[in-house]
Amino acid sequence: MRFANIKYLLLINVVFVFYSSVYAKDPPFLTQINSEWVDSIISGLSLEEKIAQLMMISTYPNQGDEHISNLKKLIKEHKPGGILVMQGTATNTAKLINELQAVSETPLLIAIDGETGLGFRLENTMSYPYQQALGAVRNNMLLYYMGRDMGVQFKQMGIQINFAPVSDINTNPENPVINFRSFGEDKYAVATKTWKVAKGLQDEGIIPVIKHFPGHGDTNSDSHHTLPVVSHSKERLDSIETYPFRALIDSGVSGIMTAHLHVKAMDKTVTPSSLSKNVVQNYLIDSLGFNGFIVTDAMNMKGVASPNAELKALIAGNDMVEFVPNLNKAIQSVKNGVANAMISEEEITRKCAKILAIKKWSGLDNYEPLDFSQLPTKSSNFAHNANQRKLVANSITVLRNKETLPIQNLDTLKIATVEIGSSKYSSFQETVSKYKTADHFKISKTATDKDVDALIEKLKAYNLVIGSIHGIHIYPPKKYGISQAQFNLVEKIQSTTKSVFVFFGNAYALKYFNGIENADGLIMAYQDNNLTQSLSAQLLFGAIETDARLPINIDNRFPYNSGIDLKKNKSLRFGIPEEVGINSKLLTRKVDSIANLGIDSAAFPGCQVLIAKNGAIIFHKCYGYYTYKKKELVKTDNIYDWASLTKITGPLPALMKLNDEGKFHVDFPLSAYWTDWKKTNKKNLKIRDILAHQGRLKVFIPLWHSTLKDNPRIRSKIFKKNPSKNYSIRVSSTTYMNKKYKDEIFNEINDSPLNPRNKYQYSGLAFYIFPSLIEKLSGEDYESYLNNNFYAPLGASTVKYNPYKYFPIDRIIPTEDDDFFRNELLQGFVHDEGAAMMGGISGNAGLFGTAIDLAKIMQMYLQKGYYGGKRYLSEKVVNEFTKRQFPENENRRGLGFDKSYIDNYKNELVDAYPAVSTSENSFGHSGYTGTFAWADPDNELLFIFLSNRVHPTRNNSKIYDLNIRTAMHQEIYNCFNSAHINH
Repeated sequence: MRFANIKYLLLINVVFVFYSSVYAKDPPFLTQINSEWVDSIISGLSLEEKIAQLMMISTYPNQGDEHISNLKKLIKEHKPGGILVMQGTATNTAKLINELQAVSETPLLIAIDGETGLGFRLENTMSYPYQQALGAVRNNMLLYYMGRDMGVQFKQMGIQINFAPVSDINTNPENPVINFRSFGEDKYAVATKTWKVAKGLQDEGIIPVIKHFPGHGDTNSDSHHTLPVVSHSKERLDSIETYPFRALIDSGVSGIMTAHLHVKAMDKTVTPSSLSKNVVQNYLIDSLGFNGFIVTDAMNMKGVASPNAELKALIAGNDMVEFVPNLNKAIQSVKNGVANAMISEEEITRKCAKILAIKKWSGLDNYEPLDFSQLPTKSSNFAHNANQRKLVANSITVLRNKETLPIQNLDTLKIATVEIGSSKYSSFQETVSKYKTADHFKISKTATDKDVDALIEKLKAYNLVIGSIHGIHIYPPKKYGISQAQFNLVEKIQSTTKSVFVFFGNAYALKYFNGIENADGLIMAYQDNNLTQSLSAQLLFGAIETDARLPINIDNRFPYNSGIDLKKNKSLRFGIPEEVGINSKLLTRKVDSIANLGIDSAAFPGCQVLIAKNGAIIFHKCYGYYTYKKKELVKTDNIYDWASLTKITGPLPALMKLNDEGKFHVDFPLSAYWTDWKKTNKKNLKIRDILAHQGRLKVFIPLWHSTLKDNPRIRSKIFKKNPSKNYSIRVSSTTYMNKKYKDEIFNEINDSPLNPRNKYQYSGLAFYIFPSLIEKLSGEDYESYLNNNFYAPLGASTVKYNPYKYFPIDRIIPTEDDDFFRNELLQGFVHDEGAAMMGGISGNAGLFGTAIDLAKIMQMYLQKGYYGGKRYLSEKVVNEFTKRQFPENENRRGLGFDKSYIDNYKNELVDAYPAVSTSENSFGHSGYTGTFAWADPDNELLFIFLSNRVHPTRNNSKIYDLNIRTAMHQEIYNCFNSAHINH
């Protein structure tokens, strides 16, 4: 039976070889092999010059002037066909390419080992994920787009050849040279993914060179240092190792690199496969039918150490030899080979024509010096960054999930994160804190058992520990550099507390972590960098989703194709504008110009802007300083006095929830719940009218005025410098109010006259009452009710009344330098005097928080009451409260929410509120201190602007005069659909 199977395999192989040789698709560059340009160039070359065209030498742009001078001299004297670019920056590499092309009579082919893109060799250029990570991606079109993006970047750098992608199937986990550089262990997946990348490159006019033929995936040694041996049978090689190469030959791939391997089944002599005629000519060209570009692996590698190696490589069937260590010697060796009939001049000419055809196809016949303004850097093409982010997000693989991911019910969790092994990146813990306040710990790889035990003791105080594993080496020797402390800590954490681990490193290394499979959650992130860290943290909290699968077999716990789908839960994610169709540079320029106008005009000393689109925070930037003294820069985690934004973030969500529960009805009179009004002129005022600001209530009662009597004795009955049992309401850092005076405030509101007609007139008076009303209806303390039902489960931990109690004062942005009531610079105390006299806890003002936490609340509204896997409010109640209530009464307002001007789209910008382009369904609010938050569900857009325009005085109206917030809001709409993203 065994022999019958072998015969069957041989028959299949014969059929496949016949099919390949007959039906293999020609590489596109061959269309130029008989072109007039190729003929004209080749006719003018001597034999020595033709041979030189088959040689590629290396350059290191960062090695300085002497290296470059010697390189130019070498090119002038020996006229090589190409240059392999190694280490450098985009700028010095482009400069060098221009200089080398200028001294070369025939245009040079410029190549790079761009396995992960330009960043594989050049500093400050874009790197895409390792191929092991890409092997986990199920949407292979993303790899095609990556190939195209790489192609664009290579062309901008004047590069025509990419010695990539790696096509080896890594069937040996201990492989010391391929390993993470492979797409994985499945031949079909490797072939498909290799072609997607190669096709993307080819479609952008770049020659992809797949490697390392006939397959370097099952070797135990590194061909850089020795000659690895491949002992598999021919049948096995045909079935596994060469499968991706066969598939891509049939598809029309342009280039293949031959490896320095001893392939016993193909060559009985100890000859590197790159120098073996049996491997290159007889098998690759004749049997498999490949007529494209064949180039050797680097000729300076120990695995190919041999006299006259370049000559042997060309005789074997290669078209070009790369990384030639001694160009003159190599040319002379081949020239002697021709003289001795070891290789014919006709064969040299044929190979030279192929090289020139590549140059013609790549546009080198019309070479123009590189434009330095177009050089590709990490941030020069944000559309490419967007595709890079998709690849990383789609590669992150969930290997374990015991109903723990995504992390939700944040109000029930006390979270600690532990960095296990040091990382030079810092995004993971920072990003976790954006979703939920956590305590962060770090432990080094050299930690002692005592250190580990001490940390375990501390972690007992938490009901969720998130461990991030770092410091994993990319290659197998010495267990990938994992320390005993890492092993011990991971095992102890998972056995003592609820835990989630994120593994930032080569997936093969996971096999060394005993017990990690018992964790409540386990995520494989493959690489350790800021982007991967940030996206992994976002995945933990459900902001992004993944369907990735493990591309390798780790062990019995984590076999090939392991993975669990994880769906997103509508938490805000953190992205870039191009991901949602907006051009980063344009958006930044527009927002910067208006923000800086405000600062330069002294409309405010500083501000910050947050923009979220399609559920992603795509812009969050700070400008200016705390004050005009310019001592402290504004930071994204600064806490602001939200002023009247309190109305829609404090009492309003509570009232909406009570409405959902049938405890509060907007068409009832407020006196039905607030009985103090039953015997007043406000008895019949309906809640709908009041919330829509047409309830006939006075615009404003300056409640503090009555305390500012000329007689100091009267004021002293109301305020004291030190707290006591009766003087317990704190209104500033040094002033306490008599608690009985709060009743006077309510009485003043109760006794206030009404306006004669039900027409729109903004009033915050009822909002003083709402906190007490909410306590009555809910049976809970007002602050606790808000925190338990909204802020804590949202992860909005900075949203607080009286933030001086919870945060360092220097984190809080100061507001007014009050010189008439509290006589101090207000920092951590509410700006609004009436709210201050309510002890800082009011419905009209008093809430503080960060921009991100404000965004969570507003995004919950924008998503119709749903956020982070939890429904906070019914869609019905959100729609009701955010719709315009009385447009027939020329009233634009919703219930508590502000709305755009009626027919706002007809207005010029100067007369609009807010942006002209905002939809009729949009809603939000502004705040007196210089704040603004607006949600547009039709466009899935959220705009937040925070400033302290009242510093040092409220009399500064420049923010209004310059129309700062409305103009900035409109510019965001103007930037829609401006990204011009490829694909």
